[in-house]
Amino acid sequence: MKYDNEIIKDVIQWDVKTWSKALLFWKKNFSIKTEMRALALGEREGGVSLWLALQGVSVVCTDYNEFPEETTQLHKRYNISDRIYYEQGVDLADLSKFPASSFDLVVFKSVLGALSHKEKQQKAFEEMKRVLKPGGAILFAENGKGSKLHSVFRKKFIKWNSYWRYLDYKRDQDLFAGFSSVKLTASGFIAVFGRTEKQRSVLAKFDRIINPILPSSFNYVVFGVLTK
Repeated sequence: MKYDNEIIKDVIQWDVKTWSKALLFWKKNFSIKTEMRALALGEREGGVSLWLALQGVSVVCTDYNEFPEETTQLHKRYNISDRIYYEQGVDLADLSKFPASSFDLVVFKSVLGALSHKEKQQKAFEEMKRVLKPGGAILFAENGKGSKLHSVFRKKFIKWNSYWRYLDYKRDQDLFAGFSSVKLTASGFIAVFGRTEKQRSVLAKFDRIINPILPSSFNYVVFGVLTK
């Protein structure tokens, strides 16, 4: 399925050029089929839920907090509301309200760091694996630790940096233990320093040039497909 720029913007929402690479990576490494059932976590704005529902997937769209009206309106605009069920008060590290082996997919984007501690992140992956059916997959795009330059920048400009635990591409691969298949990649170096979406879009063009020669651990976004 091909998407125009407006759909991709509504799905990804910010730093679109860099984070939208997750969609291609996910599709390349897992076959998403109509009538699958998905659990979308940390979906306050509902973008990933939109992407799944447009492919005919039935989605449980969750967040820890109450959904803003803009989220439901977004889904209504694309006429896919009948494929989405909303569930608030869902903690990534406690999915006990969902039975084991009940989803074909678990998907999240930029929420894992909010758990603050590696132990809670490990618990979250264990819970996500538990609710997956055999052969199902976790698709994720998460903020990577990146380089020392990124650390300095975030400390100065990112208000939630004090509690956010960024995924370390090298040292956190033990979080994925127990999956039958682990596919990872990383992207983005300069684009994050843009202060507007237009600036980030321009800087992403330079990232395409330098990304092939950078270590993955220097990138600020990590994409993954973990198959049970």
